[in-house]
Amino acid sequence: MKKIREMKEMFKSSLQELLVTKNMVLCGLMAALAVVLSMTTSIEVGPYIRIGFSGIPNRIVECLFGPVAGCLFGGALDILKYALKPSGPFFFGFTFNVMLAGIIYGSFLYKKPVSIKRIAAAELLTKVLVNCVLNTLWISMLYGKGFFVLLPARAFKNAIMLPIDSAILYFALTYVKKLLIRIGFEGQGRLPGRL
Repeated sequence: MKKIREMKEMFKSSLQELLVTKNMVLCGLMAALAVVLSMTTSIEVGPYIRIGFSGIPNRIVECLFGPVAGCLFGGALDILKYALKPSGPFFFGFTFNVMLAGIIYGSFLYKKPVSIKRIAAAELLTKVLVNCVLNTLWISMLYGKGFFVLLPARAFKNAIMLPIDSAILYFALTYVKKLLIRIGFEGQGRLPGRL
């Protein structure tokens, strides 16, 4: 019962974050950065592995403003990115996945200290539930490929990317929190937890 109450408070607090002008401005800047990163930066390592950085602004928003803000931000940004640079048919399942990932990361990171253990747990849950199960299901439905035919390669890719993505996110969140403290954002009570 206590956990449910804490979750309700966290979601309520996250929703209230969207009512603060400074937070909305930062979300807008993160959205612009995410769009630029999605169109310019990614590193291909072999046929199955791509290291991309466009998800980092999403993780920053989820860490700073919580699961509700992260969910809404991710969904809106996914639609915006598709409108700017369509690739394949639009399918709401992928937008749902981004929104679900926002809830997962926001729940693990919001108002908590940045730690590699917490980040790895959020990455693992997202990679298993969203990337391996749901994304594979949507791809299977869209392109008529067998779910269990696609799953091994996708699971292998996500297993390789888990430590890489965890390390990138840990360093990015640590740096961003220090930067925001330096410019005075923390003084408004927006960055709970120690670094």
